[in-house]
Amino acid sequence: MKSDAIEPKPSTTPTTPKPPSSSSSRTKISKSSELNNSQTISAATTSSNPNSNNNNRYSSSKPPTYTSDLDSYGSFLTGGNTNNSSSSSSSSIITSTSNSTLSSLRVSLPETAYIYDFKEIATATNNFLAKRYSSSSSSAWKCSLRGKNVLIFQRKFRRSIETSQLRERLSFVCKSHHMSLIKLLGASISGDHIYLVYDFVNGSNLAHCLRNPKNPSYTVLSNWNSRMQIAADIAQGLEYIHHYTGLNRAHVHNYIKSTSVIVTEPSFNAKICHFGTAELCGEINRDQENHSDTNTKGDSKLKRSDSRNMKFEGTRGYMSAEFQIDGIATQKSDVFAFGIVILELLTGEEPLKYRFDKEKGDYKRVSVIETAKDTIESDEPGRIRRWIDRRMKDSYPVEIAEKMTRLALECVDVDPEKRPDMRHVSGKVSKLYLQSRKWAEKLKVPTDMITVSLGPR
Repeated sequence: MKSDAIEPKPSTTPTTPKPPSSSSSRTKISKSSELNNSQTISAATTSSNPNSNNNNRYSSSKPPTYTSDLDSYGSFLTGGNTNNSSSSSSSSIITSTSNSTLSSLRVSLPETAYIYDFKEIATATNNFLAKRYSSSSSSAWKCSLRGKNVLIFQRKFRRSIETSQLRERLSFVCKSHHMSLIKLLGASISGDHIYLVYDFVNGSNLAHCLRNPKNPSYTVLSNWNSRMQIAADIAQGLEYIHHYTGLNRAHVHNYIKSTSVIVTEPSFNAKICHFGTAELCGEINRDQENHSDTNTKGDSKLKRSDSRNMKFEGTRGYMSAEFQIDGIATQKSDVFAFGIVILELLTGEEPLKYRFDKEKGDYKRVSVIETAKDTIESDEPGRIRRWIDRRMKDSYPVEIAEKMTRLALECVDVDPEKRPDMRHVSGKVSKLYLQSRKWAEKLKVPTDMITVSLGPR
């Protein structure tokens, strides 16, 4: 019997606005994948069945049904078993089975996970005409959904995903809880796009905190300990993803970068966003993954797909050498990206930028990795202070800053086998953070030794 799958498929109905090309900051990496030959199920327009079991996720009133003007937006997530003859069209099968499969999907998920009606997504975003959340993203909207402030991200499926796999992945992501992760509340599907609904967190992304676009000479992170706290938060969140979200599974994030880290107000804690995006969009192929596919270091390499039509995305400056070659996301590629973020925290600089070389009369590419290596390998006195972000005004422990630099360089080693795992990295960063706090305590003037007299001299 053929298995049911959700496969990216062009929709005959109008789709939502596609984000503009951002080739200046994103690099497409072609990758191969064996397309699923099983019977596929794509999202189709259906109506909610008031008699279906929805596990009390909606109010006791009749669930909303699609109207003709909303039919173009797609439908619920569909899946499950279908009984069709070879002469039946896939669209009629989808229509007849969507209600039952949606109900079974909802029942299988925890109470905290939602399968949102696409009508809700369209209404919350004003039919996707609402103002985008940020100028750098044309596929993100901040809005209110079911009385809660949320962020909705539109992503495209990268490969076909069986309904059972999507159920498992969505349940897994929604049940994951960590103070350094922004929670995924649920999802909806239309055509070949998935809409991920995340909890909204007040704050700004780390890139803007380090490099204020309106005032580059100013940063809210002018304190050394605030940057160390952010580094520790990210390390602990990534450690949780890699080692504590599943047994014998190589979970990865695949979107670690400074724009994917939210610095909260007013505590300046860091929260990682986009957790679960790679899993739910089919960027990680679990079809051939076995529990035994782990090496001695516990880092499992995710299987490569074999379709020439597959493309993987990465951000220049955060992609490890092996990821640029084969497009395979691993825990070690996450470690590489984390090392880049640490170097950003230390210097305030972008991972890659171009500077004009007066001698050659041309622009030269400058990597934060290269400048970090030159600093560590140099014997010149004061080399660390000249390299570290000067907006911190030299108010930081130089020895700890050097140790953080060396740790970051270990994370960005060209050989992935030489990179440490996140357990080791997180423990070391936390230790250096505590040492930084002790250093700051010693600099405080002891108030119990100061006396103030208001009497005449």
